[in-house]
Amino acid sequence: MDENEKQHPEHHVELPIDVSITKTQSNCIQIKSLSSIMTQFHAGYFRISLSLTSQAFLLKILIEPIQDAHALRRLFSSIPSSVHTLLWFLALFILATLSFLYILKCVLHFDMVKDEFLNHVGVNYLFVPWICWLILLESSPFLSPRTLFFKILWWVFVVPMVMLDVKIYGQWFTKGKRFLSVGANPTSQLSVIGNLVGAQAAAQMGWKESALCMFSLGIVHYLVLFVTLYQRLAGNNNIPSMLRPVFFLFFAAPSMASLAWNSICGKFDTTCKMLFFLSFFLFLSLVSRPMLFKKSMKKFNVTWWAYSFPLTALALASVEYAHEVKGIMAHAIMFVLSSVSVLVSLILLLITAINMSRHAFTSFQP
Repeated sequence: MDENEKQHPEHHVELPIDVSITKTQSNCIQIKSLSSIMTQFHAGYFRISLSLTSQAFLLKILIEPIQDAHALRRLFSSIPSSVHTLLWFLALFILATLSFLYILKCVLHFDMVKDEFLNHVGVNYLFVPWICWLILLESSPFLSPRTLFFKILWWVFVVPMVMLDVKIYGQWFTKGKRFLSVGANPTSQLSVIGNLVGAQAAAQMGWKESALCMFSLGIVHYLVLFVTLYQRLAGNNNIPSMLRPVFFLFFAAPSMASLAWNSICGKFDTTCKMLFFLSFFLFLSLVSRPMLFKKSMKKFNVTWWAYSFPLTALALASVEYAHEVKGIMAHAIMFVLSSVSVLVSLILLLITAINMSRHAFTSFQP
């Protein structure tokens, strides 16, 4: 065996004489490559869409014209609306692509999807595609919440989440191996976030009763979940080191609750402020412990995208808080959180693109 064979033993084949054989082998390689993508793809990749759709929503709010806006707010208001439109289309393209791939996986590898549903972490990410579509709908530059098409799409995206709610929340108190005290983990908060996003969209449509229904469903389970996780994480860590970025979901849930209640009430009242302060405190508690995330940062993984959405949710809440309070400190917090959120998303997008290019180049090496 020569030196080239030692370096690439898996690619060692006899050079074909017939061109048709070469085409057949090429087709086989493409099929194997697609099959490999399908087996490695999972619902956790929707973290990317969750980040981009929430960024589109943040940008939509920041560029809205406001009378007597603070100087820090006017820095964002000067961004052209075309930037938001381009970001929205990018988020739409990536979300549609990921949705198509997951539908394909459901058809070709349904057993793997079933295993994902039975996993105490993976099942929570089945909420994420519907959350992404709802946020994308809210951030649309073309659809008004009062239009019929918006309302139809709301039902399309909310019904699957409610079905998952009935299944998962029921398991929390009826099945021994599925008790909340046994399987609770930070990703469990994604189910809560889904209900809160649905409540916010319903409130924007003027459906106050539907919004209250979904908000109550989300906030009650959040309280139970928060207490359960608070009691367990100090002495029992069932989350692998690679998944520790999902701890950021601790402050994403109260941030979304603050935004949802703001939409229901029509103003950023005391309840919204309390939820925002809670999320801001949890954010400071986590960022002051960088060693907690040290192992997860050694090698790039799609879980890195778990940092982005919670930061964006907190930034969204800070925007509404600054708009209500109108103080220099509130606007400074808003400016810092919004800037950090955008910067983190851009860095993750760049790193992901570099790693995808590197992986694609390595895969097509002879």
